Amino acid sequence: MKAVLFDLDGTLLDIDIDEFLGTYFNALGPVVVDVIGGDPKSGISAVMAATREMIASHPGRTNEEVFAEAFAAVSGVELGPESWARFDRFYAEVFPTLRGTIGPAVGAAEAIATAQGLGMKTVVATNPIFPAAAIRERMSWAGIADIPFDLVTTYEIMHAAKPDLEYYRSIAETIQCDPCDCMMVGDDPMLDMVAADIGMSTFYVGPEPAPAADYVGTLSELVNLLPRVSTSSC
Repeated sequence: MKAVLFDLDGTLLDIDIDEFLGTYFNALGPVVVDVIGGDPKSGISAVMAATREMIASHPGRTNEEVFAEAFAAVSGVELGPESWARFDRFYAEVFPTLRGTIGPAVGAAEAIATAQGLGMKTVVATNPIFPAAAIRERMSWAGIADIPFDLVTTYEIMHAAKPDLEYYRSIAETIQCDPCDCMMVGDDPMLDMVAADIGMSTFYVGPEPAPAADYVGTLSELVNLLPRVSTSSC
């Protein structure tokens, strides 16, 4: 095993993602109104429609580019420099206040340190439908912002999103590892465990009932597993 891919939300970060997304969209609504006018509900509808386009296959274009194009098509407003600056201020000033009680998952830092100590490459394989600022902020909530990862997947640099298999292929290509030398660690049966379809090993840390995965357990149990699989290869 040469690389470990870690999902962020629900894996390295102890978060109720559904509850958080409600809080996030409530806070984002006024920003969208500033950008396109109208009411928050229609603005958020445009954001969600653009997000769905990022999740659909779109080879050759970054997720950020797809978001901007789809948002303009739905809202009728092109995102120019002033609009992007407004979103940047939101992620710099408002997004950090949404943390609440969210914090690191038990065993997260230890699992990453163990993988890196064994010479494995490490990736924050979070769904890249957020800008880097939002992902880096959530990494800080998880207590891992200062850890040197080989890759953090953000919407500025990725050309696919979960559960598109191209997302996982592009990670393997970027870090120069064969997929069969990679392990995906995550809590979502559909978004994370699908990595098995391109030959990656899978470690499921989500709630029961567990889906089909190579390994099921906690991050603390992953710490004990990694030395045993570190010498295995394709």
